[in-house]
Amino acid sequence: MARISTLKTNFTAGEISPNLLGRGDLAAYENGALKLRNVFIHPTGGISRRSGLRYIDTARGLGRLVAFEFNAEQVYLLVFTGLHVDVYRNGALVADFVVPWTEAQIASLSWTQSADTLLVVHPDVTPKKITRTSDTAWTIADWSYYEKDGRIHQPHHKFVDDAVTLTPSATTGSITLTASANVFVSAHVGGRFRITDKEIEITAVSTATSATATVKETLTSTAATTDWEEQSFSSHHGWPASVCFHQDRTVIGGARDLPNRLWMSRSADLFNFDLGTGLDDEGIEFAILSDQVNAVRAVFSGRHLQVFTSGAEWMVTGSPLTPGSMELHRQTQIGSPVDRTVPPRSVDGATLFVPRSGAELREFLFADVEQAYQATDLGMLAHHLLEPAVDQDFDKTGRLFHMALNTGKLATVTVYRAEKVTAWTIQESNGLFKSVAIVGDETYVLVSRAGGVYIETFDNTLNVDSGLTGTDSLAKTTWSGMGHLEGETVKILADGAVVADKVVAAGSITLDQAANNIEVGLGYTHAVEPLPPSIGTGGPIRPVAITFRLAETSALRLDTGRGFQEVPFKRFGSGALDTAPQPFTGDRTVRALGWRRDVTAPLWRIEQDTPLDFSLLSVATEMSTNG
Repeated sequence: MARISTLKTNFTAGEISPNLLGRGDLAAYENGALKLRNVFIHPTGGISRRSGLRYIDTARGLGRLVAFEFNAEQVYLLVFTGLHVDVYRNGALVADFVVPWTEAQIASLSWTQSADTLLVVHPDVTPKKITRTSDTAWTIADWSYYEKDGRIHQPHHKFVDDAVTLTPSATTGSITLTASANVFVSAHVGGRFRITDKEIEITAVSTATSATATVKETLTSTAATTDWEEQSFSSHHGWPASVCFHQDRTVIGGARDLPNRLWMSRSADLFNFDLGTGLDDEGIEFAILSDQVNAVRAVFSGRHLQVFTSGAEWMVTGSPLTPGSMELHRQTQIGSPVDRTVPPRSVDGATLFVPRSGAELREFLFADVEQAYQATDLGMLAHHLLEPAVDQDFDKTGRLFHMALNTGKLATVTVYRAEKVTAWTIQESNGLFKSVAIVGDETYVLVSRAGGVYIETFDNTLNVDSGLTGTDSLAKTTWSGMGHLEGETVKILADGAVVADKVVAAGSITLDQAANNIEVGLGYTHAVEPLPPSIGTGGPIRPVAITFRLAETSALRLDTGRGFQEVPFKRFGSGALDTAPQPFTGDRTVRALGWRRDVTAPLWRIEQDTPLDFSLLSVATEMSTNG
């Protein structure tokens, strides 16, 4: 019989797939876990019970969260729901306004911000700009392109066959246009055409081959010509699909009827798309041509202009980017989702994006050796956790990248490229996570629960979800203001101690004993299971002692083979056991008995819904083998 000791110093590989139970040779096996639920993994290696969720407000319905950061002090959360936006600052509603996007369209919104203006696009809706003038004053308007001498400097394109001609009846005033094939529809009314690079406005449509127009720039001739085009974006042909700012230009990626095309505004003139004669500061337009139609799903300003399409990832180079210096290169062939927009996010110089296959997270990173981008799968060791994502954002402070999955769970990966940390875990709640956004240092989520759709934020002072806190100088038993938790069984901390669960009735609860301070909310359970030891004996194992190094831990519920038991702690400075202990930091050794013949089963399990702090730094295991 041999005695073996192992030391697990960190969890920086996160939860890894059970399919890797035979890969004890991997470094990830040594630093990973079989199960991690409702914990955050720190870049330094330890794990903690995740922060609770503080209730902010009840949303109007399902939708999407968008961060708006005017400066370091003035940051806002925009809650997009069907036909409405609500604006929050520091957790308080400060403004709301009507918008044109339905609940079904919100999933495909794309947006970008410059100073006090947010540009928002959807391929079926006129692009909008949302402008902040003060905390409580917000406006929404259509994009307005630069206009001079009757000419609107917006993109144009010929959608019909090149051989189709237009014949104007005159060169000025109100004219009749005659097409050689079907061209006109009623949606063209109010739109702009260009004939031999001179602009006209359609005022009426008689038939598919005849329309009336007002000349904005004197035409050069009344002869039939194939040199004509119409505005690229319209109610007839659809609107932009994605947008960003890059090198002081507005970049539009794709549109409903021109899915594989890019447009860039003139330099420092964000709504002027005049192509001119190709001078360095003039507009740029080109199509992404390859062996398949690559519908642009996102444009992202990184080291280069990055273009994420339905079938591949591209980079647009040029330093600076000009009509003459621009080059387009396909990098990888992963593709992005076409049924929704999941915004790419920058993390330590890499761009993290969701691939078209859905259940992955890719790191789009420029490799200096190859002078090209690579798209590494960051979820390779944890594919069992991932489902297609509906939203994502990165918390720079905690190094936590959150992905709201279509299952309603929140996948969290701790990312620290400098230390080669990529550690996955799953957050679960009594509800479904629908959206996530980082606003300043706060992480907000939109959660669909039984009572409605709630706006909540992670709060490291809480250990409950949809939680509220209250303080009163006079101790009392009845606490109210919990209407959003009506009918729910809630966890309660009264003056720092865990008390009996209660059911919220009429928005209130009544404690068994009066308290001055209270924390109330929905319970959630954190769980930790290690991977089985990789010692290669092939025989049964008997754990002897397990030492947990804890930090600021107030509760530990543990199973070492004899069922779950609460591990008692001692109050600082006394020898008495306390049912509501002060946070404990140090080593706690637990004896274990019994031979384990299933060598694929974990030697211990932690699982608890007690709303108290828990942090685990390392685990030392002493065991005997008989193999």
